[in-house]
Amino acid sequence: MADTIQSVTSALEVLDCFAVHEELGVSEVARRLGVAKSTAHRLLSTLAAKGIVEQSDETGKYYLGMHLYELGQLAMSRNHLRAVALPTLAELRRRSGLTVQLAVPDGADVIYTERLETTLGVSLMRLSGHRLPAHTTSSGKAIAAFNPAFAEARRRAGFPNRTTHTIRTVEDWDQILDKTRKQHGAVSFDEATVGVSSCAAPLHGPSGEAMAAVSLVGPTEAFRQQSGHFLQLVVAAAAALSRSAVS
Repeated sequence: MADTIQSVTSALEVLDCFAVHEELGVSEVARRLGVAKSTAHRLLSTLAAKGIVEQSDETGKYYLGMHLYELGQLAMSRNHLRAVALPTLAELRRRSGLTVQLAVPDGADVIYTERLETTLGVSLMRLSGHRLPAHTTSSGKAIAAFNPAFAEARRRAGFPNRTTHTIRTVEDWDQILDKTRKQHGAVSFDEATVGVSSCAAPLHGPSGEAMAAVSLVGPTEAFRQQSGHFLQLVVAAAAALSRSAVS
């Protein structure tokens, strides 16, 4: 049983390697996991047999497979919060003219489970990915301000910088969370990607603790001019979704 559990753990660690890299060879996976090349090859071959990864004919390297994509799509379609949120997110995009996102906490990061892009936002959001450190995003701040365990997870993980505007200290983090609680929403200017800014508000679960966040994302210039208006829109949308999600 212990060997089986270890094999499953190792396979999951292989998949984590692809979170950053589109393609990886056997040697690269072995180096990242700290295992022998033969072990890495066995793990990749097993995952390939199930369609979880696929091997490129041109490079011989591996990449995430279509079966994993299918499973991910099923997980998304069965997500209750996402299903409830979509109509409100679509209306928020229409009213703001900006890209709209739904984010959930994971460790010390946020994961974007939904993104409705505008023509304006497509090229901007390709830079940011689907997972970001909480302190670099308005969504992360909005959740952390009303979720003490999540806020503490980020404190323990530290505050690596992505731009010159990124939060770097515990003191700054706590100050921002206090401000976020007072206005029930957060704004980020150029903190994850220069030229891209956002605002977000939390979705509260039955206990009152933040379980997710809705955000608006767009060019920094637009946010400099209308951040107050955008924040009002997102706070109202998040409040409506909080009521729907717990009903």
